[in-house]
Amino acid sequence: MAEFGNPEVVEEEVDILIIGGGMAACGTGYEIMPWAKAAEAAMGREITIKLVDKAAMDRSGAVAQGLSAINTYIGNEQDPADYARMVSNDLMGITRDDLTYDLGRHVDESVHLFEEWGLPIWKLDDNGERFDGSKGMAPLADGGTPVRSGKWQIMINGESYKWIVAEAAKKALGIDRIQEHTFIVKLVNDKSASNRIAGAVGFSVREDKVFVYKFKACLLVAGGCVNIFRPRSVGEGQGRAWYPVWNAGSTYAMAAEAGAEMTLMENRFVPTRFKDGYGPVGAWFLLFKSTATNAFGEVYLDRNKEMLDDYPPYGQAAVPASCLRNHLMLREMREGRGPIWMDTVSALARLRETLSPREVKHLEAEAWEDFLDMCIGQCGIWAGENIEPEKKNSELMPTEPYLLGSHSGCCGIWVSGPTDVGAPSSEGLGEGVPKHLPSGWNWGYRGMTTVQGLFTAGDGVGASGHKFSSGSHAEGRMCAKSMIQFVVDNKDHVPELAESVDDLVAQIYQPVRTYLEHKDYSTAIDINPHYITPRMLQFRLQKIMDEYVAGVATYYTTNANMLEVAEGKLQELKIDAGKMRAKDLHELLRAWENYHRILTAEAHMKHIQFREESRYPGFYYRMDKNFVDEENWKCFVNSVYNKKSKQWTCFKRAHVDLVDKSKLFK
Repeated sequence: MAEFGNPEVVEEEVDILIIGGGMAACGTGYEIMPWAKAAEAAMGREITIKLVDKAAMDRSGAVAQGLSAINTYIGNEQDPADYARMVSNDLMGITRDDLTYDLGRHVDESVHLFEEWGLPIWKLDDNGERFDGSKGMAPLADGGTPVRSGKWQIMINGESYKWIVAEAAKKALGIDRIQEHTFIVKLVNDKSASNRIAGAVGFSVREDKVFVYKFKACLLVAGGCVNIFRPRSVGEGQGRAWYPVWNAGSTYAMAAEAGAEMTLMENRFVPTRFKDGYGPVGAWFLLFKSTATNAFGEVYLDRNKEMLDDYPPYGQAAVPASCLRNHLMLREMREGRGPIWMDTVSALARLRETLSPREVKHLEAEAWEDFLDMCIGQCGIWAGENIEPEKKNSELMPTEPYLLGSHSGCCGIWVSGPTDVGAPSSEGLGEGVPKHLPSGWNWGYRGMTTVQGLFTAGDGVGASGHKFSSGSHAEGRMCAKSMIQFVVDNKDHVPELAESVDDLVAQIYQPVRTYLEHKDYSTAIDINPHYITPRMLQFRLQKIMDEYVAGVATYYTTNANMLEVAEGKLQELKIDAGKMRAKDLHELLRAWENYHRILTAEAHMKHIQFREESRYPGFYYRMDKNFVDEENWKCFVNSVYNKKSKQWTCFKRAHVDLVDKSKLFK
């Protein structure tokens, strides 16, 4: 009989397992069934598919609370090459042009689908006046003109954005193929081939059940990583962050343990956001044309613009990289010219001079809706501190670091790209590259990692940031086609787990058994020499990363000696993590999120340690190598993890430009 500590074990075999419920998973869910149906003749039977989500698809992933803009829409004004150039420049010159160009030619179709499904998108009328999405003007696909808040961004009424996209995915995939509230925590390699994926194991967060899946192919799209660094919000604000707090690095950790090659795990994103509430700034900078100033009203981007000359050519672009804009702000803070302000008062005053009263009223409402759509906590800050944005400016602050691959970051997994854009079939490799890894940028299936049968999209794909919500959806759609082809090509393969079901269940429920065995040793449930609570272990991880791996405590600075200390402390933490307890299913979820966070944090630290330069000034500084070294380090830093020895191997892969970047600097 199932009970806490003695769960029911459910085994299931499918052809394809989708892990996650965010935008990438929804893209796959929407796209996959027609391809599966078309492939039935080649398979000789129905292709079986299952989607498993830790949460519920309607409000799962980074878009859970909503958005006020779609940040990647190419439209008629640009082309995919322009998009590839922008991504490269914003990420300091090191990205995969094949992946970004490929996304650029597919992403608009996803946006057109969103509008078809009911997402309200702002439009311009023939006179150039703005209207929100309730006005029913011509759809984008029929020539409607979106309201752009920037070169790549279009405004939407997006509180129900994820709900709309999830509904389409659920209808296309079918409810019987979706399992929610189940946390997949471990991938299992194939018994006959260590570089092939064969299964996954997880548990219900609602019932005493462990699920063991076998499959031919898997899409791993469980998001990026938050809360490995100590957040700025502590105490009553504990848990508040910019990126969704349930993104625990599961994509990166599970892929690494399965043997997938990782890339650019040294990269992180440190967004500048409204202080304390983490409210978004994009609409204010791009749509409202606001400026950010120091305490004395000086625009620090102008005051410190000579600092950009230290980073050619990226500092000379029309729009300097995100990290460099942070770099200029941090100088003001270090030298005592803070706080930093978003000048909302002047921005709204200027808009009143050029817009009609109706448009002004609409935009003032949008000033609030921007937060209500996607970061309601910021509205709480404004209300609680008596801030009216047309009368009082708001403070800005760079956040703690986040690891992600779909926003303004590019860490993640090395994946196979398209075959038709001139990507190298082989490239210069540094010493120490494991022999089993492919050479070049394509090995047959778009979106497949270096592990056979393991695919990823969205935050999982490294070296190609700025996908955002629409791009993650489009990448998921591309993987749908790829996975069906992989299954057809491997229709005779019978997956066999390299580990026994009993051993897997024991691993998953170890924190529960640790608790049950030792819970009566002390009278205080949280104080026990035989275990540590997940909450306390997470505090320790965040303290290590914050103080030694360039968190807010050191103004994002580190050096080789600090990283060596962090390495030792993380090794000890991994040992102590084996003593985590779980007194209920919620703590079991927290325990496994911690396992994933620790491995992701270690990857991040090892990559910063290996890359002997400061490639992303403003996001982190190696103070002993505080420069951008184009000659030696304009390359991909990649790695593989050996789960038996628990050691990382880092190495270089050569960077190649497939799109001419000179246009950025003219």
